[in-house]
Amino acid sequence: MSLTKVIEVLEAAYPPARAESWDAVGLVCGDPVQEVRRVLFAVDPVAAVAEEALEWRADLIVTHHPLYLRGTTSVAATTPKGRLIHTLIKNDISLYTAHTNADVANPGVSDALARAVGLVGDLVPLQPFPDDPWRGLGRIGELPSAMTLGDFAAQASKGLPRTSWGIRVAGDLDRPVSRVAVSGGAGDSLLGTAKAAEVDVFLTADLRHHPASEFVESGGPALIDAAHWATEWPWLDSAASILHSSGVTVETRVSATVTDAWTKGY
Repeated sequence: MSLTKVIEVLEAAYPPARAESWDAVGLVCGDPVQEVRRVLFAVDPVAAVAEEALEWRADLIVTHHPLYLRGTTSVAATTPKGRLIHTLIKNDISLYTAHTNADVANPGVSDALARAVGLVGDLVPLQPFPDDPWRGLGRIGELPSAMTLGDFAAQASKGLPRTSWGIRVAGDLDRPVSRVAVSGGAGDSLLGTAKAAEVDVFLTADLRHHPASEFVESGGPALIDAAHWATEWPWLDSAASILHSSGVTVETRVSATVTDAWTKGY
């Protein structure tokens, strides 16, 4: 299967036009006519993932996070990112990124997160596009039955991959919750939207002290703050399944390498 064909399938599911204007998505390195037999899916384009791709003999790495989000004037091997590019090119491994276009897709990053933490039924965007109510940032869904915030936090923790510091909870642990909003990755820009949606709890990542404190004090939903990497990792299996369901004849693998920035908590 050519790289061009694989990209066509990915971009049908995650249209680049839906990415934010500041984002950097698409093919980072690689020859479009290259034959692709094995595709490795990972959250981050880092050295550990490249090593896994080499060991597994992958032809393509699909990551959620861009390699050069802010652009560059050099890919010299004197920097970690430059060395990564050199490693990939020397070994004929292509790199492709689906970032904010995967965040707002249907299904996308937040759909996978919602299912991982136990939400059922139809999922609707927390912040839908004006021209497409089924696409947008975040998702809102329901639990099969009401449970306490503490029990839901424990359930969410079990549904997400392990990281050094797990999850943090803000709110009364005995509070009943059933209507839940989630957003993969950094989600504090959606705090006001979650409050307006009248959900019982909002699960996301990278929550900062002052916005979270003010949000809880103002009587908003309870908050669950998970590791950024952990909230986006469930999407990898969803993205891999899209290739298989589209008839693309490649072998896929979801990287289990933990690339969360935080390596240990005390």
